[in-house]
Amino acid sequence: MPVMIVAALLLSLLLGPAEGLAQTPAQAPPQPPAQPQATPPLTMGDVVVAGSLRTRAEAWNWFEASADDRYVYPGSIARFGLSQKKARFDWQIEFAVPILLGLPDDAIAPGSQGQLGLGATYFAANNGRTNVAELFVKQASVRFTGLGGIAGHSFKAGRMEFIDGTEVMPRNATLAAVKRDRIAHRLLGNFAFSHVGRSFDGAQWALAGRTLNVTAFAGRPTRGVFVVDGWSGLDINVLYGALTGQTGTGTSAGEWRVFGLGYFDRRDGVLKTDNRPAAARAADTEPVDLGTFGGHYLRTVPTAAGAVDLLAWGAVQIGAWGVLDQRAGTFAVEAGWQPQALEAIEPWFRGGYNYGSGDGNPSDGRHGTFFQVLPTPRIYARFPFFNMMNTGDAFGEAIFRPSRSLTLRSDVHAIRLASPDDLWYAGGGAFQSSTFGFSGRPSSARTGLATLYDVSGDYRVNGYTSLTVYYGRAAGRSVTDAIYARGADADFGYLELTFRF
Repeated sequence: MPVMIVAALLLSLLLGPAEGLAQTPAQAPPQPPAQPQATPPLTMGDVVVAGSLRTRAEAWNWFEASADDRYVYPGSIARFGLSQKKARFDWQIEFAVPILLGLPDDAIAPGSQGQLGLGATYFAANNGRTNVAELFVKQASVRFTGLGGIAGHSFKAGRMEFIDGTEVMPRNATLAAVKRDRIAHRLLGNFAFSHVGRSFDGAQWALAGRTLNVTAFAGRPTRGVFVVDGWSGLDINVLYGALTGQTGTGTSAGEWRVFGLGYFDRRDGVLKTDNRPAAARAADTEPVDLGTFGGHYLRTVPTAAGAVDLLAWGAVQIGAWGVLDQRAGTFAVEAGWQPQALEAIEPWFRGGYNYGSGDGNPSDGRHGTFFQVLPTPRIYARFPFFNMMNTGDAFGEAIFRPSRSLTLRSDVHAIRLASPDDLWYAGGGAFQSSTFGFSGRPSSARTGLATLYDVSGDYRVNGYTSLTVYYGRAAGRSVTDAIYARGADADFGYLELTFRF
């Protein structure tokens, strides 16, 4: 299968004025580290015209199953939008056209083997069609700025993308990169890796000062992610609020954030994914009402041997999981080092541990699995066969930046289930009215999931075009062995080309 993949890859006064923070719109997706400042935008008068076309050939070799676990298909998304900025307001409208061709029609196996990679997920989500495309409104919003004569005070309403953790970006380049790649998207994301993505219909209020930022958001997620029809919304309400502060200056800087997130799922007839027996899950028609409360702290420290960065992130979760009480938690601790040696390739070594709690007893009236809400899981699971639910992920990472146009990265992840009595979860949250959004496979009372080895390259060809190549191999362990007896290793690779204007 590696040969197949190689072939396929061919509060206003308190906060003060806003000039002290580098503001980043919450809807802006993170860019690969290799991409410097974009070229100037196209304009028609004072209206900015922007667009992109991203096309990707994906090659999957899922853990060997009793259906088609080896296939290749192309997927693309074209985006085109107009925006305008005035003294007191700005507006944006953007259309998207996802296109999927040659989806596998025999990549869904019976029983716990399930959907064999994302090609099977796209096929199932789009009513068993192998070629699909759709035009829909991705974003359409207006934002009022300078409210009350206060710089940094704004209100935005309409359809938008929203990513938790991107309310403000630090001026320190290391902190900004860590926040973009290791904080954002953990709980709320636009799922930009998929060929459709996710938006929200809602409103956002922000008050930004010299060292503090307050953001509040209320919205409802749209269909999308794997469904090409992204027009309508889902019967899910999301409330989010965060206070973010900056500390230190220059090369010795830090950032902290505290946040609260409410998630209220009112979709009818959707079967929850958890470790209870099928009959108990089917009988539970009560909604999911959850509160997630947490924060993060980032710090970069200059040393004689090079800059060191530290990350701590965590959250607790309470509420009602249908008829069950929700009690769960998650955390991440990470560190990085950018040695001064080998300046020609600018190395950056990082490592850490990410944990999401699992449920240890399916019959005790309590649900202990951390629910990841509506994330972009691929940011943290580059081979997206797992997420942060019932997972312990110890990883090491090496990044090399030999030029402004090229970034190379390689990771190793040792992935285990947090509880052997819970499931192996995958997915990134609700994307249609009829399915829950997360899948779960049995653990067989085991915890060893897989060891993931991967490598990628991001190359900026010019101001308009970029190229990405990725390959990952998952060496299965006891959990996958029990489900996929024919072979418990898997491969995933892709070649992606993006054109922006």
